[in-house]
Amino acid sequence: MALKPVGSAMKKIFGFRSKKGESPRASSGRRRDSAGFGRESSDGVNSRPGYHIRDEDLGKIHKAASVGNVAKVQQILLLGKSGLNDRDKLNRTALHLACANGHPEVVTLLVERKCQLNLCDSENRTALMKAIQCQQEECATILLEHGADPDVTDVGGNTALHYAARGENLSIAAKLLSHNANIEARNKDDLTPLLLAVSENKQQMVEFLVKQEANIHAVDKMKRTALMLAVNYESTNIVRLLLQQGIDVFSQDIYGWTAEEYALVSGFAINRQLISEHKEEKRPQNSNPAWLDNQCIGLHPGSELPNPRLPKQNVRTYCCATRWAPLLVSYAKLLYICTTVTLLTDDSLPRFKSVSDIILSNIN
Repeated sequence: MALKPVGSAMKKIFGFRSKKGESPRASSGRRRDSAGFGRESSDGVNSRPGYHIRDEDLGKIHKAASVGNVAKVQQILLLGKSGLNDRDKLNRTALHLACANGHPEVVTLLVERKCQLNLCDSENRTALMKAIQCQQEECATILLEHGADPDVTDVGGNTALHYAARGENLSIAAKLLSHNANIEARNKDDLTPLLLAVSENKQQMVEFLVKQEANIHAVDKMKRTALMLAVNYESTNIVRLLLQQGIDVFSQDIYGWTAEEYALVSGFAINRQLISEHKEEKRPQNSNPAWLDNQCIGLHPGSELPNPRLPKQNVRTYCCATRWAPLLVSYAKLLYICTTVTLLTDDSLPRFKSVSDIILSNIN
């Protein structure tokens, strides 16, 4: 029986429609854009940074704050025409609008008047989140210095540090951590700031968070490791860093996929090669490179005949055509790896010319 090539067959059997650079399970993991961040009407972090401003949505103080008119804001407060914490039609305060539009003088005025710092807009975003999302570091600094809470979560469970990670603003991230932001905070997809930075290919942020001792072994809702997320990009820098830090290359997601398999399907062979080489370096020198024993491949002890009932457990394979390093696969996947797969065994054990020879003759 002719075996189908990996490029089409694996995608067909598992329902993949992966584009280059997208992981095998990325489509199911990206219900919202960027592995847990979404649209303006959902999770918010991946939406346009600033607010959509319409005069009919704003009160007097909101209009003045949004354009940075300090004198007008002072006058409105003095005359009592609006309160410090009044909301517009989208639940935004003057502080939200001043931060989003980068008006630190207005922010200073409002915080000195003792406005509430942690009120949330309709997406449950604080003024601090908006300042960070819009890269308004001075406004964010003022808020932190006056006691803004860095661990409030938006509708997607994202904290201010998630916003900083996605925006790759190292300075703001450092300030957040200096004000006791939770470096292991998880959003609704169980993405920590580090996992988010990896999924967005933010190399500098990844390096920064690793130096800050973020947990490199954290996994998301689908049990994907940082390494599984990293191999979806052609750049090898993050992959190399994670391997150097000792990330588990054998960890499996909820579908049983390893980082090596993610790299295989992503189309970036260099990342799979790095993982394979790392595994070889970590292998004990006295270990059998074939890894297989009689029980694993279902052989009768002392016989070259396969067991009539081949055990449905994981085996390791070697592709003669592409010289891939051994890859942990299940029998369900084995048929679709390559047209010339040979089981690695000791010299004393038989070598089968194809996987189909074994499976078709031994599984009832």
